[in-house]
Amino acid sequence: MNYEAILYDLTDGVATITLNRGDVMNALNTQMRAELTDALRRGGREARVVVITGSGRAFCSGQDLGDRANTANIDLERTLRDEYVPMLHAIYDCPVPTISAVNGAAAGAGANLALAADVVIAAESAFFLQAFTRIGLIPDAGGTWYLPRQMGLAKAMGAALFAEKISARQASDWGMIWEAVPDAEFEAHWTARAAHLAKGPTAAYQRVKQSLRASFDNSLEDQLALEARLQGECGKTRDFKEGVVAFLEKRPAVYEGR
Repeated sequence: MNYEAILYDLTDGVATITLNRGDVMNALNTQMRAELTDALRRGGREARVVVITGSGRAFCSGQDLGDRANTANIDLERTLRDEYVPMLHAIYDCPVPTISAVNGAAAGAGANLALAADVVIAAESAFFLQAFTRIGLIPDAGGTWYLPRQMGLAKAMGAALFAEKISARQASDWGMIWEAVPDAEFEAHWTARAAHLAKGPTAAYQRVKQSLRASFDNSLEDQLALEARLQGECGKTRDFKEGVVAFLEKRPAVYEGR
């Protein structure tokens, strides 16, 4: 697929996807969603970590309300089912770690797009906004699933009902994201974080994601059994053997991602 609404770069095992509709604060339209879905799947095949970020002053301002001229006839259920769901699954199902590098405003579906990644790193000037009730809607793009899991029901309910801005620092303090970083250090910081993951034990990372997600639905016994099975799989990887040898030889491990 040729990309027009996004940029895609693959360097040193890091696939960086940049939302690139700066004139509309990287609002999501049909074309961008299709391209993003394709790029996420491509990154999962080609890279050892995938980063999503935005160009200009915004990460993503959410649904492009100008994408369809007649709002009275918009089929929101179809749009979510056919366009958003594949995009969100492409993030959730990605076999390698995903990072949202939130460089600016993340509003509406754009906020929840960011939260869908495994790790969210935000510039301190960035903010998150569940803007949906301002136009008579509920949080979508996975928001009703991610928000209560990442910040607790009380904070999630307030964020959804009041539709107030949540600063990057607040989001970090509330456990909504991994960290907020001073603007001057932001790009270098997330680049270093991505590089760290790209050089790490990819097979272990994949099982970290699988096991932590499963814990919400498992009993303790089920989770312990899953841990044992996945740890057994990790113990058969070349990266585990390299990690042990490197530890004994007191040198940095050189992981192959397998």
